[in-house]
Amino acid sequence: MNWYFHVLKNYAVFRGRARRKEYWYFFLTNVVISIVLAFLDNAMGNPGAGEGAGALGTVYSLAILIPSIAVGVRRLHDTGRNGWWMLLGLIPLVGALILLYFFVLDSQPGSNEYGLNPKDIDSDSVGQFKV
Repeated sequence: MNWYFHVLKNYAVFRGRARRKEYWYFFLTNVVISIVLAFLDNAMGNPGAGEGAGALGTVYSLAILIPSIAVGVRRLHDTGRNGWWMLLGLIPLVGALILLYFFVLDSQPGSNEYGLNPKDIDSDSVGQFKV
C-alpha cells in the first residue's frame, strides 16, 4: 500500500521517473479497489452497476485519473521515453499493447534527461518504500 500512497502523494507530478515496482503496485491496487467497488455498486443496486459504470466505481475512476496518467508518464520517463507516448493508449488494442510493453521494460540505466535512476537512489532517503 505504501507505493499506492506514494503515487497519490505525487498526484500531478509529471516530471521525474517511476520504477516498475511503483507503477505496477499502483496498478494492482487500483484493480483490487475497482473490483471491490463493482461488488458494492451491484450490492447497493446503483444505477449503471450492471454495465460496469456504477456510481462508486465512476467516482473512484475519476479521482485516480490524473495520478494514473502521471505515474504512467513517469514510468515512460524511466524507460527513456517522452510522456507523450501515453497518447498511444487512444489507439484501440494496439496502443494498449505497445504501452504495456513499455511499462514492463526495465529502467534505463544511470540518469537520463528525466532524472536519476530511482534504483540508484538510496531507498532510505525516499522513505519507507524499501521492499
